[in-house]
Amino acid sequence: MALLDTITTDWRDLLAKQISQAHLDELEHYLITRSKEATIYPPKEAIFQALNLTPFQEVKVVILGQDPYHGPNQSHGLAFSVKEGMTLPPSLRNIFKELHDDLGCSVPDSGDLTAWAKQGVLLLNTVLTVEEKAADSHKKIGWEEVTDTVIDVLNEKTTPVVYMLWGKPAQSKVKRISPHHKILTAPHPSPLSSYRGFFGSQPFSQANRFLLANNQSPIDWCLV
Repeated sequence: MALLDTITTDWRDLLAKQISQAHLDELEHYLITRSKEATIYPPKEAIFQALNLTPFQEVKVVILGQDPYHGPNQSHGLAFSVKEGMTLPPSLRNIFKELHDDLGCSVPDSGDLTAWAKQGVLLLNTVLTVEEKAADSHKKIGWEEVTDTVIDVLNEKTTPVVYMLWGKPAQSKVKRISPHHKILTAPHPSPLSSYRGFFGSQPFSQANRFLLANNQSPIDWCLV
């Protein structure tokens, strides 16, 4: 099955109009070649999971991550999310801490953010694959052009979207985002930078206020 065919929502036709098949073929060839020497995460069928769980027509919020987790059984195609039963990564623990401080939500045991995705939160990484134990290993192999196109397509939405851009890699996309959308920026929630302004940034309550002000239903961010 071709990469684009693993997308099961309206995103497939929208992206097919703007991304050349040759570019996707090059990406797929690279992944097949590298998979003979390294383990790649997430599995092929989950690479576009964010687009499958959050159709274009339902996107209200975009949380932009960097690249997938590179440990076994962690990544399942949603930025910052890990599979049920996995230990919470440090960045996700900090996200949950801010969620508690912002909205009073109990801190969940599970790091699976599927419930957010199903409410219209597009959990998108700027790079969609990674090699085991090698963060950033698939930077500049062609994923950036694909995720740039996702943002370009979202720019066509007349209903404004909230973007949460945490850290410099995510914030590098600012120039692509149409000004009618809401952009919330903060340091990355990693332990190295979370105390420089991620904590106290109140992204979840800010997002809901914007959605309500634009006649959209808010996100139920509490996972417990």
